Amino acid sequence: DATDNLPDYLALDLVKIQSLRYGENPHQAAALYSRTATTGPLGGKLLQGKALSYNNLLDLDAVWQAATSFDEPAVAIVKHLSPCGIATAETPAAAFPLALASDPVSAFGGVFAVNRPVEDSFIAAADVAGLFVEAIIAPDFSKGVQAWFANHKRNCRLVALGDGEASFRLEMRGIQGGYIVQEVDRGDPESANWQVVSQRQPTDVECRAMRFGWQAVQHVKSNAIVLAVAHANGALATVGIGGGQPSRVDAVQMAVAKAGERASGAVMASDAFFPFADGVEVAAEAGIKAVIQPGGSVRDEEVINAADRLGLALVFTGIRHFKH
Repeated sequence: DATDNLPDYLALDLVKIQSLRYGENPHQAAALYSRTATTGPLGGKLLQGKALSYNNLLDLDAVWQAATSFDEPAVAIVKHLSPCGIATAETPAAAFPLALASDPVSAFGGVFAVNRPVEDSFIAAADVAGLFVEAIIAPDFSKGVQAWFANHKRNCRLVALGDGEASFRLEMRGIQGGYIVQEVDRGDPESANWQVVSQRQPTDVECRAMRFGWQAVQHVKSNAIVLAVAHANGALATVGIGGGQPSRVDAVQMAVAKAGERASGAVMASDAFFPFADGVEVAAEAGIKAVIQPGGSVRDEEVINAADRLGLALVFTGIRHFKH
């Protein structure tokens, strides 16, 4: 029983380390608390820019979780807790334009995370983008990068985490009459067993893109859909993200609309099963070639038959990654 991993009693001993200007909205009071009085925001240090707001802190936490879930150099972009671009490449400077290209309109005013120290090579990519960015979080920033942002984007907040403070193992939310607690979703457990359930086997390139997309979709609000591509140079990137939709087919349509022509040849990742075949049908019409999803619907056979009829490769992971 997974609940055996949770304590019978929880005691919080927190100290206020920062009074925030306001909460999500100006009429809401807010403050930042931590376990020690010397802890900086998100366990790191604000190198430049105005004090972080309540919304900044939420977005930076979300984007940091997304970027650091990848072993390869990665850049992630989040706006209002919703990822709008994620990419991995040989360097953060190479990943940055790919993540931005996923949805440059939504990225305006967003927050960025880099899972490697930001070196001087990043400056050219940031300069070309010419984008308004609220904040960037990374393990560290070179002196050259700090000087460039101070001269060219002084309002952009830079948060250096160093080695970072260990993340909490548990997540807690207040509800009417109490609190609910769960373990943090760290991705597929070791027992996960992926299965190709379609007649067509995915290509090696499609498999690489699906593994990336499957990792990326775990950070998108449910119902979540990610369209991803694998580039010839080894880079991987999202090209369309649809999330936070009550209807899964609506999330597919949103991701396809964001991707436009880039949907052709891409793969699709879904955080939970498709309850009907309409999702894969919309994907196939847009030119998507492979789909990865948990499976487990009473209509799995209908979805598999649709994939076979449309020539799609279909992979079941057996693991769901809802994010509410």
